[in-house]
Amino acid sequence: MKTDVLIIGGGMAGLRLAQLLSAKGIAFHLIEARDRWGGRMLTEVINGGAFDLGPAWFWPRQPRLAALVKAHGIRVFDQYADGSLTYENEHGEVARERGFSSMQGSLRLDGGFGALTNAMAATLSPQSISLNSPARHLRLSDGWITVTVPFSEIEAKRVVLSLPPRLIDAHFTFEPPLAVEVAAAMQTVPTWMAGQAKALAVYNQPFWRKAGLSGDAMSRRGPMIEVHDASPAQGGPYGLFGFIGTPPQYRQDLSGLRAAVLEQFGRLFGLEAFNPISLVIKDWAFDTHTAAPSDHAPLFAHPDYGTPNALKHVWDGRLVFAATETAPKFGGYAEGAVEAAESAFKTIMAG
Repeated sequence: MKTDVLIIGGGMAGLRLAQLLSAKGIAFHLIEARDRWGGRMLTEVINGGAFDLGPAWFWPRQPRLAALVKAHGIRVFDQYADGSLTYENEHGEVARERGFSSMQGSLRLDGGFGALTNAMAATLSPQSISLNSPARHLRLSDGWITVTVPFSEIEAKRVVLSLPPRLIDAHFTFEPPLAVEVAAAMQTVPTWMAGQAKALAVYNQPFWRKAGLSGDAMSRRGPMIEVHDASPAQGGPYGLFGFIGTPPQYRQDLSGLRAAVLEQFGRLFGLEAFNPISLVIKDWAFDTHTAAPSDHAPLFAHPDYGTPNALKHVWDGRLVFAATETAPKFGGYAEGAVEAAESAFKTIMAG
């Protein structure tokens, strides 16, 4: 197969770039290693309710994402914020604070972010997109880049890597090898949320709301450091999700982690929390399509993202980097993924 542009990575950035190229009639092919679209945007449907295990929110001052959501007819709703915050100290003592929600003002999508990424994929020609197509080797020869995928090769004039730079450095090989400074630059860019894990507990009833609680909790004891209401816009089932603060190397015992998470939900929200209809833990640190080993180190602040100079004009501009980590303003956010796609599109259109 030959094409003008090959996009590797079917997350938000890759999907948006594919849409922009399609609108201009530029020949492209989009490949994704997973068996689904969305990348780090992962929505689990449980008993008819959609729950995000990756990004869950966006904010009013993120215009690109807002426009994209509107264009695809996805309903937006406010993060639930009514009621008291729950706080647990290091001794396991639980207290309630009135009228506070740390995520008040944030927005969520009806159907989760998966509703958006699936809607985006549906706008693309089935002949121009492929799932279950991991790429690992790229070869530059005579002005073309040949990418090896299972059972075939794809030749493209340009390749856009819509993947975290560290993941590219960890899993891809290049012929000829990339310059030392390019590989070093890829290593310096932390993958956003790659070291995180989320726990989701799903219930038939929002008992915490009936008790005057917002579902927000902060804790200094147990695996979860932060909890929020994860319920859909309307109806049930209802959910609570928590960010797990235990470092990746200490959470490989999944059964032990599940037990500790369930016990913590019970301490924070009462006896009813001990009996979810479903308890799901998604550990992104051990998702090989998301995290490299170097991403297991914790991030204590939001990185200063953007495209390092060494990642510009690689292979005479034929290799383009476009993931949320390369976005100059909204790096790390879903908005940043759309921003990175627009930047890559401008680069391609500039010739």
